[in-house]
Amino acid sequence: MTLTPADTAFLDKLRTQLPEGTLRAPEPRYLEEPRGRYNGQAAAIAMPRTTQEVATLVRAAHDARVAVVPYGGGTGLVGGQIMEADGPLPLVISLERMTALRGIYPQENVMTVEAGMVLADVQAAAQEAGRLFPLSLAAEGTARIGGTLATNAGGVNVLRYGNARDLCLGLEAVLPNGEIWHGLSRLRKDNTGYDLRNLLIGAEGTLGIITAAALKLSAIPAEQGTAILSVSSPAAAIDLLALARDQLGETISAFELIHRQGLAFLRETLPDLRLPFDDLPEWCVLVDLGLPKGRAPQDELAALFEGAYEARLSDDGVIAQSEAQREALWAVREHIPEANRRIGSVSSHDISIPISRIPEFIVEGGKRIAALGDLRINCFGHLGDGNLHYNVFPAQGKDRSAYEHLRSDVKRTVHDLTHEMQGSVSAEHGVGRLKVGDLERYGDPVKLAAMQAIKQALDPHGIMNPGAVVPAGR
Repeated sequence: MTLTPADTAFLDKLRTQLPEGTLRAPEPRYLEEPRGRYNGQAAAIAMPRTTQEVATLVRAAHDARVAVVPYGGGTGLVGGQIMEADGPLPLVISLERMTALRGIYPQENVMTVEAGMVLADVQAAAQEAGRLFPLSLAAEGTARIGGTLATNAGGVNVLRYGNARDLCLGLEAVLPNGEIWHGLSRLRKDNTGYDLRNLLIGAEGTLGIITAAALKLSAIPAEQGTAILSVSSPAAAIDLLALARDQLGETISAFELIHRQGLAFLRETLPDLRLPFDDLPEWCVLVDLGLPKGRAPQDELAALFEGAYEARLSDDGVIAQSEAQREALWAVREHIPEANRRIGSVSSHDISIPISRIPEFIVEGGKRIAALGDLRINCFGHLGDGNLHYNVFPAQGKDRSAYEHLRSDVKRTVHDLTHEMQGSVSAEHGVGRLKVGDLERYGDPVKLAAMQAIKQALDPHGIMNPGAVVPAGR
């Protein structure tokens, strides 16, 4: 397949089919990504207001063989929203003007929103209707719901509520030929053949552009509580999770693992952030509960700590006694990525490991990274679903630029070990362009062949986000 650039003639023709102001000159913010690893290119940024306008854009690109890069909030960490400057100029389509709340149905626990709605606004709209939309990310103030679905984002509440895929009932989307798929169903049971919804979720814009979604809502927990407990090791943390499940059942919303290195980075880079421990523990876990009316979270968490203390799993902790204290504990966890950014990683990894093998992975990973050089590891993440953010940093006082020659070795070391332990090299951030080679290296060949067949069937000209997820010309 050969793509053509979105040249002046193409753009001029598009302008005659769309409202004035739909096409704009590229701005730097559409050509950059948060970690600064990719610099993109674009002939123009299209800002449609309706699904029909998205269809017009994609149909024109299909007919002219012009590459299309869908753009949500720009918060992706694997380069899926950036087409590098090594091919024909693409058309970037941003959904930022499509922010309508199309409907909310509290009795059904469903809301229908357009893809450009910011995740925090989705949460707020649900809250106003007396419901909870539980998908929660560090970037929720910027990330848009279409992008979170396209990447099948995870976040802190996956343990209880699932990934983005589990929170979606139906989609409206524009397919690569410009046709609109009207799949915006609010049904929980619809067994009528292939599930196009789940095909598009996680496809990162390579099979079409999500324009609207029907989302699952939940009841707002009557009571919420948070505690942070020290543990001696990841193995102790896993035992504590089992104890918590035995005592608290499915009321555990989040169970986050934090290493001392992450707390040390917070102390170094964000000194005004109050930490819950004066003497930093080697490991700790943040436990968050959502309880029905009549159950006191402080009492439940105190009973959990007592059980953990008796089982020699924890000997220290802090239980939030107010909403302000709860927010302060969550601020510790939520600011770790910012502290990481300020330190500057050599290589960052979003991986998942079978939960029982996490202690083994952490020990072996530490040995293999130490063999590469003088490096620090900040391992933290969503222990309840096995998702670790395993990030490698320069030695104290050194800049990551001095380690650039080790970056690929570090990544390969971490991903090789992840694969050896039956894990995934992409837990919740997606594949994008960053991990296409990893997918080829570690992915099942039958799955890869099926993915390419699907891509070829739906997007024979290869216009949709070329170079992302599935290698071009595979």
